[in-house]
Amino acid sequence: MIDLRREGSVFVLTMEAGENRFNRRFLDAMNAALDSIESSSGPAALVTVGGQEKFYSNGLDLDWLGGDGQSEAPHFVEAVVALLVRVAGLGVPTVAAINGHAFAAGAMLALAHDFRVMRADRGFICLNEVDIGLPLHPGMVAVVKSRLTPVVFRDMILTGARIGGADAVSRGIVDEAVPLPEVLPNAIARAAALAAKDRQTYAALKRGMYADLLKRFAAPDS
Repeated sequence: MIDLRREGSVFVLTMEAGENRFNRRFLDAMNAALDSIESSSGPAALVTVGGQEKFYSNGLDLDWLGGDGQSEAPHFVEAVVALLVRVAGLGVPTVAAINGHAFAAGAMLALAHDFRVMRADRGFICLNEVDIGLPLHPGMVAVVKSRLTPVVFRDMILTGARIGGADAVSRGIVDEAVPLPEVLPNAIARAAALAAKDRQTYAALKRGMYADLLKRFAAPDS
């Protein structure tokens, strides 16, 4: 479900669950991978990428939430928010390699990273909750708001627009849009260039930048 490997100082986390929708197994595997990164020492950075070229992540697994995960549904979104906030506050540089669609909570996962490299030729980043009738948890709103300008924040949430790579760059949603073969290498290069930053300093800077987000929505034991 999650493959974690190292390329020099960069941890590459590949999501290998098809559309990479958030259910309990996926969330637990993501947190276990983050545990491994946080327990490591020395220079490090993180890149996340989808395991197949069509999808980065398509967000919550609504079929699971309506079936086997129904008993968890009232609290599962809070667990997803805790993961997003954990990524946002991770004490190493993080880069999302958006190699396919990033929808809803999948878009939020990408936005929770420090930097984003997106595929230019196809694939969209989209907050489509307005079209599927799902209100956003305050923590999800806070993650998105911390990454976007007010106008882009408004437009993404209230229109549900599907935004391609070039448009995402022009709006400041992602840092660059490149052909698919360059997405992961460019993301790794960005991460490697920052991996030697002091972890304590990096974490402290993030705590200052996102103080309200991290204090209000981090998991209780984080």
